Amino acid sequence: MSGVRAYNAELTAIGLSLPGFVERGKTIASLPSLGLLTLAALTDDRHDVSYHEVDDIRDLDPLPGCDLVAISTYSAQVKEAYALADRFRAAGVTTIIGGLHVTSVPDEALAHCDAVVVGEGEPVWARVVADAEVGTLAGIYWSDSSWDLADAPIPRYDLLEPDRYNRLTVQTQRGCPWRCEFCASSVLLSPRYKLKPPARVAAEIRAMKDIWSQPFVELADDNTFVAKRRSYDLVDAIGHEGVHWFTETDVSVADDARLLTMMRDAGCREVLIGLESVNPTALDGLETRRNWKHGRVGRYRQAIETIQGHGIAVNACFILGLDGDGPEVFDAIAAFVDDTNPFDVQITVLTPFPGTPLYDRLLEEGRILHPGAWEMCTLFDVNYVPSHMTVADLEAGLVRLGLDIYSLESLDRRRAGFKAQVARGSALEAATG
Repeated sequence: MSGVRAYNAELTAIGLSLPGFVERGKTIASLPSLGLLTLAALTDDRHDVSYHEVDDIRDLDPLPGCDLVAISTYSAQVKEAYALADRFRAAGVTTIIGGLHVTSVPDEALAHCDAVVVGEGEPVWARVVADAEVGTLAGIYWSDSSWDLADAPIPRYDLLEPDRYNRLTVQTQRGCPWRCEFCASSVLLSPRYKLKPPARVAAEIRAMKDIWSQPFVELADDNTFVAKRRSYDLVDAIGHEGVHWFTETDVSVADDARLLTMMRDAGCREVLIGLESVNPTALDGLETRRNWKHGRVGRYRQAIETIQGHGIAVNACFILGLDGDGPEVFDAIAAFVDDTNPFDVQITVLTPFPGTPLYDRLLEEGRILHPGAWEMCTLFDVNYVPSHMTVADLEAGLVRLGLDIYSLESLDRRRAGFKAQVARGSALEAATG
């Protein structure tokens, strides 16, 4: 299930048609499901496998000759995914659902399918298929954390339509040691932080190149360069493949000039960095294991200058509505963006996804407006009571800030600022040898 959209139609009409929202939204929506392609690679060759993207459940009827369907979805589309699963089951097709959302609410999902995979799919997939063949599915399959990414197969990129995608994904790690309260990413699938050997990453990129001569690669990681000792080997391996790529990491990448130079020379074009807020109070306690970002906020400006000075664009990401932020945060972020000129900016509202510490805390505090309204987990809809502003304040601030930072004038100004930073960085690099 794919597609990125806001549940609030008025918000979509006013704000989400802005260029910055549309551009990143289309990118996210166009990324294929790496999990399903991996499971396809783990499926015995005796079985025929096909892959389908579904933007609208009315577009896909139960497939002729299909005896088993596996569905993966974002939380925002999960109710549509359930409806699709109901249709398949009614047609006599065995239906499996997995992924981040159903890992958090497996009993809810089981009402709509024959089996639910909780956690990582790789360790249990062979058993799921074998049980389905003989009609003994267990209902819920609980994955453990034993899967080693060194054993990961090359995803079945050959199942994709080459002209449909503007970029493809490779996962180089799973999880993140920071464990932010709001994070609904791969940390929910595996309790352990796992790394894929760089040679395996390179092999997957080569498999892409067999189909797409010049693929643009997005690393499907939560924080690619948090494991510093391994970063050089990873970048070196990617660099030998001659591709352009994008990834997500934290602001500490700015501390390592050698790594930044390697990344640029290896084809890295942009890094997405979760700054979250420019207010230290809002960052205090955001991570459940250590208060790392809180101690870094004073270095945000220099970090953007350093990274972009190496010729790597920064996509600066902010979360609106954090507990420490009031209505003044919108102007503060606008001023910060004008001052630092990140090439791209991503703004979202704080979103309590199921399974996250944030959702559990807000539910306990009675601040979730509509429990179970997963269709509002879009990163743009507000489904909680902010602590220092009203819901209306947050919705209006999102649109107002978007109109500011995504205006053509602001975009042109940031692009010019980025070019100036690249020029300053090149001059400094030449002067220092």
